[in-house]
Amino acid sequence: MRVLVQRVGAASVEVEGQVVGQVGRGVLVLLGVAEDDEPTDCAWMARKVANLRIFPDEQGRMDRSLLDDGLEALVVSQFTLYGDCRKGRRPSYVHAARPEVAEPLYLRFCQELRDAGVRRVEQGVFGAMMQVSLVNDGPVTLWVESPTHRDRAS
Repeated sequence: MRVLVQRVGAASVEVEGQVVGQVGRGVLVLLGVAEDDEPTDCAWMARKVANLRIFPDEQGRMDRSLLDDGLEALVVSQFTLYGDCRKGRRPSYVHAARPEVAEPLYLRFCQELRDAGVRRVEQGVFGAMMQVSLVNDGPVTLWVESPTHRDRAS
């Protein structure tokens, strides 16, 4: 499992011109599910995201988490995080999970974030064409992979 976490002042996602999810201060999480990911990856990743110390404390140091400050998360599925661009000009998505595998794990990840104590978790629409807007705060952008997949090539 891979996520791209962006610290945001605000973020929203639209499908067919309708806002389906939006948050204020917190994170935008772009989530990619691999073909061999399991529910344990969801739990690990949700705890990691919820506890990442990427928000400033009183001295301006990145020492606060979503949980510390009661912040929000917008989660958008993005299979293209598993695009392998090493050969040719067209990315290969052979390591991305098929929709019937990815969607339940995407939904589970969102629930795990809630269960971890994230105050508000909004979602995109799995498999839809989405327009994502954000105010990147910092900017702070982090790439996180679940431990079982860190060493695997894209």
